Amino acid sequence: MSSETPNEDGEAPDARHPTPTALDVRALAATLGEGRATVAVMGLGYIGLPLVRALLDGGLTVLGVDIDPAKIELLSAGRDYLTHLGPGFAASLMRTGRFTPTDDERCLAQAHAVMLCVPTPLDAERQPDLSFVQSTARAVARQLRPGGLVVLVSTTWPGTTRELLLPILEGEGARSLGRDLFVAYSPEREDPGRADVTTASIPRLVGGLDDSSRELAVALLSRAVREVVPVSSAEVAEAAKLLENIYRAVNVSMVNEMKTVLTALGLDVHEVIDAASTKPFGFQPFRPGPGMGGHCLPIDPYYLAHRARRAGVTARFIELAGEVDRAMPDWVVQRLAAALEQRGCELAGARVLVLGLAYKADVDDVRESPAFVLIERLEAAGARVDVHDPLVPRTPAVRHAQIEPRDSLPLTAQTLEAVDAVLVATDHSSIDWELVLAHARLIVDTRGVLRGRGDHVVQA
Repeated sequence: MSSETPNEDGEAPDARHPTPTALDVRALAATLGEGRATVAVMGLGYIGLPLVRALLDGGLTVLGVDIDPAKIELLSAGRDYLTHLGPGFAASLMRTGRFTPTDDERCLAQAHAVMLCVPTPLDAERQPDLSFVQSTARAVARQLRPGGLVVLVSTTWPGTTRELLLPILEGEGARSLGRDLFVAYSPEREDPGRADVTTASIPRLVGGLDDSSRELAVALLSRAVREVVPVSSAEVAEAAKLLENIYRAVNVSMVNEMKTVLTALGLDVHEVIDAASTKPFGFQPFRPGPGMGGHCLPIDPYYLAHRARRAGVTARFIELAGEVDRAMPDWVVQRLAAALEQRGCELAGARVLVLGLAYKADVDDVRESPAFVLIERLEAAGARVDVHDPLVPRTPAVRHAQIEPRDSLPLTAQTLEAVDAVLVATDHSSIDWELVLAHARLIVDTRGVLRGRGDHVVQA
């Protein structure tokens, strides 16, 4: 409809949706930047909860929105469900008096800005699954006040904010970008369990779908983080986030492949990495493991590979890194089977204790953890598998592996002596490694935590 064509009520469209003046945008920027705004954070997981903390510390009022009523109940009672954030984290949010957890989307009508921190997984064919972004966008479109700011935080392919999010917000919300709607992209950079950085201390990229959207998002995030880095577009910010993760994924896959080569040559990959690390330039150490876990490395690169195929090109490094990563659990199981066979024991029927369920040390985060794939592979080979993780008391259901739930066993001398092999999947610092060394008959170590500690320790 052109600006001259009356709408169905006989009004000119601009009468219903007046174009904001520079003063209007500056007024909203002041509301956001001076801490007088209410911000809704949608998705209260590993990304959303730390962001809530940063926004509250910046003086803002925050609505925490999640479709999981259990999370809302726990937060409202001041009880933690993400242990890596530290004891009393949820209670500290509630004590501010400016945080309201809810599963009622109608609260979005109170928000000056909405930040989307929802999952962006892969489907069964390893294609991007943006259903959470789409459903959340529809909820925002139903409730968002005119002139509101929407910021997508979830990792995704370049173009998602403009090509997928904006049409939902405009079409289902009867709004127009730059007139009564502002949209930006600002990717998360969380590293769960890392104590030396916080959400507030990590520089934050911001790309808007127009200049006003970028200005407003910068004003908002400047309340929450120490350094905001504006970029020319949402697409640049989306691509930069993927590049960060692909850089790590490709290098981790490279050292995992290096591990298989050096093992065949009778060399210790960790010693080789340590030796190479003495070079003061041109080298950054990455460490091998049983496969990549978390959201960033095993999932995010496929988002760019998907977008590349749409553009008619192939992301060969990304695809190859994924192949190497997916092969690692099978290689580990083969190493375990060979080590058992050397000791006169077959993998079929053997009892194996998997140490560690989390995808990395000292967190309870099991997203895409290779430990679950290892359990699945071991049981498919006929092994009987027990688990111990000091931070994960029971195996939860996961999308990437199909295993029966089981409790984490206590780590005792009796537990260790009752199994044929211990498979180290996660190197938690709270595990009593001396106890493991003293009582396990065979240790297959995928993390290098016990290398060189005895003939019963095999690297994998």
